[in-house]
Amino acid sequence: MIIENSGLNGVQSELHHLDDAAEKAGFVRWQWEYYRATYDLKLTDRTSGHDYFLRVNTRAVEGKLENAHAVLNIEAIYIGRATFPHGMEYESPIPKHIMDTATQRLQQLKQQLV
Repeated sequence: MIIENSGLNGVQSELHHLDDAAEKAGFVRWQWEYYRATYDLKLTDRTSGHDYFLRVNTRAVEGKLENAHAVLNIEAIYIGRATFPHGMEYESPIPKHIMDTATQRLQQLKQQLV
């Protein structure tokens, strides 16, 4: 599920600042290469045991990710349920309490960046 109303789409930040802000909100820079990075937050539904990942996609608009001063642009933000062994399923409904937590964490990230 793509999260449209996060207020983060299009926000730009230097890599070192985005890494710091993301870490404070509980995200980890997981996948990355020279021009793009993905920040993930794992959320576990204790009632069902399912894991969900809130994912923030970014792309470098200045420099490469090997430079702490590279400028990244936040692109799509989405959430999905983890599937065995290492896939993501984006069409399943997201439980309300998981979505509420995801929204809170996105707001924390936004406050750090804006």
